[in-house]
Amino acid sequence: MNDNTGGGAFPRNVDSHSVMGMTLRDYFAAKAMNALILREGQDALVVSDIAFTAYQYADAMLKTRLEE
Repeated sequence: MNDNTGGGAFPRNVDSHSVMGMTLRDYFAAKAMNALILREGQDALVVSDIAFTAYQYADAMLKTRLEE
């Protein structure tokens, strides 16, 4: 597992080649971003702020996951 990204969220084989797909970090960030938008509303934060914050949540989730 890559400590920075958590590795592939949905790895699979395509034509005998391993395809990582999105990273676990991206997956966590996408889930966090959805929650942030629902909680704050689209007008409360600039989109880039929401994305930045979502990755902060993702990084915290990966860190906690590695500690367990």
